[in-house]
Amino acid sequence: MAQDINRRTSIGFVGLGNLGRPMAESLLRDGWSLKLHDEDPRRAEELAERAGAAAAAQAAEGVGTAGAAEVVAGPAELAGCAAVALAVPDDDAVAEILDELVPLLAAGSVVLVHSTILPATARRLALQAEVREIGLLDVPVSGGAERALTGSLTVMAGGRGEVLEQARPVLDSVAETVLHVGPSGAGAAVKLANQLMMFAALAGVQEALELAGAYGVPEQTVLDAVSTSTGDSWITRNWGFFDRVAKAYDDAGTPVRNRPWSKDLWDVVAAARESDVQVPLAGLLAQQLADQVEAHARKSDS
Repeated sequence: MAQDINRRTSIGFVGLGNLGRPMAESLLRDGWSLKLHDEDPRRAEELAERAGAAAAAQAAEGVGTAGAAEVVAGPAELAGCAAVALAVPDDDAVAEILDELVPLLAAGSVVLVHSTILPATARRLALQAEVREIGLLDVPVSGGAERALTGSLTVMAGGRGEVLEQARPVLDSVAETVLHVGPSGAGAAVKLANQLMMFAALAGVQEALELAGAYGVPEQTVLDAVSTSTGDSWITRNWGFFDRVAKAYDDAGTPVRNRPWSKDLWDVVAAARESDVQVPLAGLLAQQLADQVEAHARKSDS
């Protein structure tokens, strides 16, 4: 029987990096009580302290419904949670956590995999969870840390519809848009498609700006010109976004290989190979784009 997921139940949250932390903050602000775990205990402790201070301040003023946060030492301590969200770096990290956690969860509980993983991994993990009567959704997100902090992400959900409805109260606290895109693995596939489109556009804009710059035209002048032209795009309207993201990854000590302009593009290549789809552009981007993004971020920071 499906467990009721509401603000009287504890939610586990694993992975408090550049995206996971603001997602957890949105959940806390919206009244969810969280059990937090990160491979760096300081991240969980800092967030729990902030949550405690916010709850105390609201209690003193007699307003607000901020949720409580508890730090746990490992996934095994999340066994009593009705839902557990994962925002960890990659397929291996997700699988390692779930190998330990799934056998301990109660039947009817839900696992939310926010990590960008391969569709095949999502399908395999969902089947393993289903054997133990646990619902698992691949629910990658788009929008970045800034939208995560305001609870306005887009969620691309793959999995059974009834499990999505069970978990929707949690997802609605971190996302403005929750789309059910298909069965297990579909959310992961749509996220990779989004990443390929986005990074292809980013590469094109970078090359275009370099070309115009070689003729003495400043970046902003080009961006202003294309804002009402056919070259307009999310990338041009949000130019500088990836410079800020790269700086945040630098501050967090995230290796370049784990950053989306490297890791996600190689995931696109791997997913295409598994499905016998030709993605020559993705292969080229996977080899070259990371260096370009990092170089531009260093240049803008100088």
